[in-house]
Amino acid sequence: MRNVTIAMAVGVWGAAMALPAEAHQASLRPKAAESVVAQAEPGGGAPPAAWLQEDPGSRSYTAARDLLNRRRYREAADGFAALRRDHPRSGYVADSYYWQAFALYREGGRENHRTALDLLATQRSRHADARTASEGEDLRVRIQAELARGGDAESAEYIAQQASQPCDSQKQPIRAAALSALLNMNADQAVPILREVLQNRDECSVELRRRAVFLVSQKMNDESVDILLDLAHGNPDPDSEVREQAVFWLSQVRSEEALDALASILRETQDRNLQEKAIFAISQHNSARAVTMLRDYAERTDADAEVRSKAIFWIGQSDRAGGSRYLRELYGRLQDAELKERVIFGVAQSRSAENHRWLLDRAGDRSETIDLRKKALFWAGQSGAVDVAALRSLYGSFEDREMKEQIIFVASQRNRPGAVDFLMEVARSETDGKLQEKAIFWLGQSKDPRVAQFLLELIRL
Repeated sequence: MRNVTIAMAVGVWGAAMALPAEAHQASLRPKAAESVVAQAEPGGGAPPAAWLQEDPGSRSYTAARDLLNRRRYREAADGFAALRRDHPRSGYVADSYYWQAFALYREGGRENHRTALDLLATQRSRHADARTASEGEDLRVRIQAELARGGDAESAEYIAQQASQPCDSQKQPIRAAALSALLNMNADQAVPILREVLQNRDECSVELRRRAVFLVSQKMNDESVDILLDLAHGNPDPDSEVREQAVFWLSQVRSEEALDALASILRETQDRNLQEKAIFAISQHNSARAVTMLRDYAERTDADAEVRSKAIFWIGQSDRAGGSRYLRELYGRLQDAELKERVIFGVAQSRSAENHRWLLDRAGDRSETIDLRKKALFWAGQSGAVDVAALRSLYGSFEDREMKEQIIFVASQRNRPGAVDFLMEVARSETDGKLQEKAIFWLGQSKDPRVAQFLLELIRL
């Protein structure tokens, strides 16, 4: 066994001497987030690199492109115009109209916008098959919206007409852009049109309906709330993403009617994603009823364990919902190991002496599974509950090798001189060769300058 330990020390010592001190440490902290829909700039905001290397206009195109990327919009617009003047037969001519229009759009100003519309009209009539033709339609809507916001009645009429177009799969992106522009111009006019869009449940309009839900949520009034409630529960959309978005945005609606709808979703649907969105929405309602709903769902033994874990997570984030105090009480009533693990994580997020003691009690509870005890010990270490004295005490009290290995790992994450001292004690005195090897391995990951000399001493024993 001594030969194995020496070999381990030699390998780790060599690595410690050969590599810089920046050793990687594993991060086990979970991350969670909710996302929302965002609309991209037409054309991605940047023209592609030159793709016709032998074309006489390649150099002019690249120069104008570079100016656009550097946000020198007026010069970029002049550059794309010069490309057409100097190289009228270039393969870049068709797209130059779009990129010149885009540069003028970004430069801003009524006259620039009018010129940009003329350029897009020219592209549409002369080069309908241009690579940027579809982006040109989107840009046209955006420019018309800017003009409409400035009081241009003709542009406002155009926007309203585009928003009200019947379903056409080829034109849905244009209609979505028009709806967005109309919403910013006149919410009272836009919301009824959005309702009409969302009532059309054919396959052609799925993408448009997904965008429309987001747009509805941005102008929250009585009518938009009714739309979200209808989509989520009253007359659910056949598309799961539309339903989920509607439920998600109900998190912004502070009403008993919204909670009624969310409660019905939890009670009636079998769609896990929809249930998780409902749990999140409920967690955002700052009311006693919302707290009760979260707690009731967390304790439902007939509910999906994954969704229950989401309820437990959000309870842990809210003092109003009882936070860690409630989770500690809930733990003893749970049978599912994964739910218990989620409770342990939730308790660890609130760093109090009471929570620290509770985590260490779970780590030392032999009636629990080894995995749960290890999780409790890990999160206790991450939350700062385990100092070096506690590490030594726990190490001496545990008989299970797995728990001792976990203590060694927890010590390795502390990155404190005292923790390094503890690991060196284990590496020097532990009779179990496997545990010695673990301590030596983690010492090798330490930045402590004493480690290299200690490993050398081990080798020479």
